Amino acid sequence: MATLRDELLEIFGGRATRRYGLARINQLQHALQCAAAAEAASAEPSLITAALLHDVGHMIHALGEDPASHGIDDRHEEQGARWLAERFPASVSEPVRLHVPAKRYLCAAEPGYFATLSSDSMQSLTLQGGPMSPEEMAAFERLPWFTEATKLRRFDEAAKDPHARTESFEYYLKYAEACGRHLAH
Repeated sequence: MATLRDELLEIFGGRATRRYGLARINQLQHALQCAAAAEAASAEPSLITAALLHDVGHMIHALGEDPASHGIDDRHEEQGARWLAERFPASVSEPVRLHVPAKRYLCAAEPGYFATLSSDSMQSLTLQGGPMSPEEMAAFERLPWFTEATKLRRFDEAAKDPHARTESFEYYLKYAEACGRHLAH
């Protein structure tokens, strides 16, 4: 029987080596940079874990690489959150579920945020519904994981540097263990 550690290593050691959207990095590099940004911000272990695993939904669907370029929203945030909820507490899965709505929120709430988006984030934003309406923003602000989701979104957008150096995937698994999940070796 495979352990959660084995499962994560299989996904992020194999499938995460595919290119990350239109960026010049792969999914693993993006995940590591996102976790590094969360760690540098002294985020809670659950948010660092969410940052590391936030795009797992891209790697567990069967839609091929970069479905957004074919006009398909893979709903990776929903798929990933469901997968994570079976393995981690809500403090990990809910910010992941909300990181796409957080992009929509920040595009509406902060003048200039849209201009900071990478080209692939701009492309997917259209498929994801565009910036939120004032009513959607008010509802989003009332959600229990609103703050963590917007932090995760900022880590996500900053994690696309082809020259960034980070710790290994295994290094960041200590934060997953701090979330109450023992990752047997």
